[in-house]
Amino acid sequence: MAKDLSFLCTSCNAAFSKWSGRCEGCGAWNTIEEVKPLSTGPGAKTLGKKRGSAIELTDLATRAEAPPRTLSGVEELDRVLGGGLTAASALLVGGDPGIGKSTLLLQAAARFARQGLKVLYISGEEATAQVQMRAERLGLTESPVHLAAETNLRDILTTLEAERPDLAVIDSIQTMWLDTVEAAPGSVSQVRAAAHELTTFAKTRGISVIMVGHVTKDGQIAGPRVVEHMVDTVLYFEGDRGHQFRLLRSVKNRFGPAGEIGVFEMTGRGLTEVKNPSALFLSERGGPSPGSAVFAGIEGTRPVLCEFQALVAPSPHANPRRTVVGWDGSRLAMILAVLEARAGTPFTGLDVYLNVAGGMRVTEPAADLAVAAALISAREDAALPATHVIWGEISLSGALRPAPQTENRLKEAQKLGFSTAIAPEMKKPATTSLELRQMADVRAFVEGTFGTRDPARG
Repeated sequence: MAKDLSFLCTSCNAAFSKWSGRCEGCGAWNTIEEVKPLSTGPGAKTLGKKRGSAIELTDLATRAEAPPRTLSGVEELDRVLGGGLTAASALLVGGDPGIGKSTLLLQAAARFARQGLKVLYISGEEATAQVQMRAERLGLTESPVHLAAETNLRDILTTLEAERPDLAVIDSIQTMWLDTVEAAPGSVSQVRAAAHELTTFAKTRGISVIMVGHVTKDGQIAGPRVVEHMVDTVLYFEGDRGHQFRLLRSVKNRFGPAGEIGVFEMTGRGLTEVKNPSALFLSERGGPSPGSAVFAGIEGTRPVLCEFQALVAPSPHANPRRTVVGWDGSRLAMILAVLEARAGTPFTGLDVYLNVAGGMRVTEPAADLAVAAALISAREDAALPATHVIWGEISLSGALRPAPQTENRLKEAQKLGFSTAIAPEMKKPATTSLELRQMADVRAFVEGTFGTRDPARG
């Protein structure tokens, strides 16, 4: 075997000196492939005098100006990008098949083209006629976007060098291939090399590149995770096919806050932005019902209210079911254990189902108290008042921890007509007129909200 060859796991990107059937890092079978390094680079021992040259950190005379940004005109998209598209940046957009990634990027390309940017949309999965059909359906035929269908990265880079666009969209990175890499398109080595070449081209030529990435069954972008480290921004396009709502979430952004979300609605004319996502997620909420609790959360820099729905029923099985949609299943197990150990509310022998309404995915720890409220409400068959909003993190000791940005949560709840907020003990902001009911621990919350219960009830 040549010395310049190595072996990488396609699942966890672990490196090995020889091939084996099972990865020692993640335990997956038949995921180790032989790859070549991207490049050994020049033999010089010092950094170049142009890009990558060493300068003093405190030398203000050599400080470069901030790269310019271009607004698309779509507030939800510009918010997730951190204030617009940054020049000479590399972005990676991932999402489930059929969720609307190509629709989103074609609409974004058209928007940026209308703002004066020269945009080139390159599809490796569809012919140009198919892209034109989608553009016609979306009403984008008047947008000055250049289209191309190609998978050979050498031809793509040659075209980009000749055209010099301001923005290039690559749909998708898994279909690109280099003739210098001896592997099939979509393999670890091809994806890694293609992303490296495109990112380097974006930085050296001053253009912006948006790459589409497919996701695996567990929701991660397919291919080596090193691709996410190469690019400047990683966005995930999320949503439930049973709902028309779509979320564009920033999980990494070197030019803005990570964790920011943009909310869109899928219609027959494409994606339309949602100005008030809280009202959207609560629009289908009816009157008070057992198992329902409204959570005041923070996504990035904006407050978002959503509804947790819980169902608790006697289990006919020896091992009761714990089913979660839109939240962390392991965190649900922790909340159930704390409720039983610290609040005397057992869930033994009961099936527990938890759902976040509207296809929303919640990762904030401050949702613990809203989840606990929904679970106890379902177990006791006692509905919470429709005017109550809840948040707070639950520790293993049963104590409630305050969450940041309390004032923003209260303002959003007040704007949507809520009158009472249940939260951990904290200093009440002077700018809100909502009734703030503060709880010290989970036992005080259960007794103060649902009263005295029969612990033996199952």
